[in-house]
Amino acid sequence: MKISINQLLLLSTGFTVSMIISRVCYSGQFTYIFFSWNLFLAAIPVVISNYLAEAKNSTNQIILFVFWLLFFPNALYIVTDLVHLRESTNVPLWYDVIMIFSAALNGLIMAYLSLQKVELFLQSKFNGKQTNVIMMSCLFLGSAGVYIGRYLRWNSWDILINPFGLTTEAAQHFFNPMEHPRSIGMTIILTIFFGLFYMLIKKLPGLMSTRVNLL
Repeated sequence: MKISINQLLLLSTGFTVSMIISRVCYSGQFTYIFFSWNLFLAAIPVVISNYLAEAKNSTNQIILFVFWLLFFPNALYIVTDLVHLRESTNVPLWYDVIMIFSAALNGLIMAYLSLQKVELFLQSKFNGKQTNVIMMSCLFLGSAGVYIGRYLRWNSWDILINPFGLTTEAAQHFFNPMEHPRSIGMTIILTIFFGLFYMLIKKLPGLMSTRVNLL
């Protein structure tokens, strides 16, 4: 029986959520319950990317692409949730390590799954070089969004609720890099990290289908 990528992703996410629920039941604390919400947000760009190629006209495609770009950082963001790992808890540290890492990994997989669908869509509209430029721009903006969410504490929907406040504070950080070195440094490092692993993951299917002699 063949299992689709969506079914595997649902199973993997279910595993993470079951670990979160089990932790709440064991500890009696809701410390990491927010991971469930973060995983839900990470799934939104995947859903949007599914409809991107099916959009009937260019206007709808542009709208969907903009919304995908707004929610895309949420999938990447979970990687930075590793900062929440603490030893001072009645739950074994190894359990929290596996739970948080599985949440981060699921978020990253969802990010790359949606990114691949967007790349395929872009390839139908632009040549290879143009597509690569747009893809790197998406990764850069996504990484900037991770910084904005992690340290400036803005959310994706704030661009609709308080666009002036969000853009003003973000501009202060990114257009004055000497005063805010962490914003540029973290964004660049995350862009390289996400970009390298995305290219690596794209190479894996070909590697897995190749027979390798280990002896």
